[in-house]
Parts: sequence; structure tokens; C-alpha cells
Amino acid sequence: MRMLVAAALAAALASATVAEDKKGTPVELGGVKATTPGAWKEEAPSNKMRLMQFKLPKAEGDPEDAELALFKSPGGGSVQANLERQEKKFELPADKKAADAAKTEKIKFGDKYEGVYQDIQGTLLKKFPPFDPNAKITKVPDYRQIYVIFEAKDGDSTVVYSMTLLGPAKTVEAHKKAFDEWVKSFK
Repeated sequence: MRMLVAAALAAALASATVAEDKKGTPVELGGVKATTPGAWKEEAPSNKMRLMQFKLPKAEGDPEDAELALFKSPGGGSVQANLERQEKKFELPADKKAADAAKTEKIKFGDKYEGVYQDIQGTLLKKFPPFDPNAKITKVPDYRQIYVIFEAKDGDSTVVYSMTLLGPAKTVEAHKKAFDEWVKSFK
């Protein structure tokens, strides 16, 4: 009987630990908050421009995970300039109209902000280092990026917040519903 109780207790503790691991990570942007899905693994940001960074598990058959990077940019340029910069990271498919390969719509972000949601598919023009004009460009086909951007007041100045979900198209599609729900959950 004791062994049965001990086994039940061990199983309960193990499932509690798994449940805790699936909680997700709290995120705050511009005073609004949401918790990520538990499957998204927080990582140390790969550079000082990133506020936070997450890996989203790859879909079956894709070569790599997707990445979600969150940014806070005081004086980070206009929303329109940022949207155009994101489009320039891609070579759009020749068989699609630009409006079909790069879709943009206005959204409500939290209960405080108007934002823009951009969804781009095509060949990623991967540069390393990203801002070096002489960096070598590697073309990565069948990539997708979902980009969300909004402006917030911080005292007398304006801060630009953005998030970039980037990865193989199939992997980004696999996480799109959870990402969209997470974006809508900011309060």
C-alpha cells in the first residue's frame, strides 16, 4: 500500500512539474502584458537590440525552428519605414502579386494601442551581420515572417515596440494561431 501511495505521489509531482514547464513566459510591452504559450522556449537575446527572444519548435520536415524576437526601440523610426525594411528582407515569389506575398493590416494591440500586423512569405535574404551593408546575403527559400509593430508614449518621447516571428513557412504556419491568440491576449 505504501508503495502505491509513493508511486501516486511521484506521478503527481512529475505531472505538476510538466504543467509548470508549460506555463509560458510573462511578457510586458508598453505597459500591456501577456504570457507566451508554454512550448515557446525563452532564450538569451542574441544581440543587445532584442528585448526578449524565443525558439518555437520546428514543424515536421522543416530544417529549423522559428524564432520570435521582441524589440523596444526609442526613436526607432516610423511604423511605415519599419514595415518597408521588413519587406526588403524578402525576395517575393515571382508568381505572386506583392499584395498576396506581403499582407498588412491594422490591429488593436492590448487595450491601449493601434498596431500593424504584417505577414510576408518568400525567399529570405539573410544577411550576417544584419546591418552591415557589405554583409554576404544567403537566400533561404520558403520562409515566412509575421511582424507586429506599434508606437507607445514614454513620457515626452515615442517608443516603437515590435515583434518578429521568423522561420520556415510551414513552422510559422504551425504556430500562427497560437501567435495570433497571444497577440490578442495582451491587456
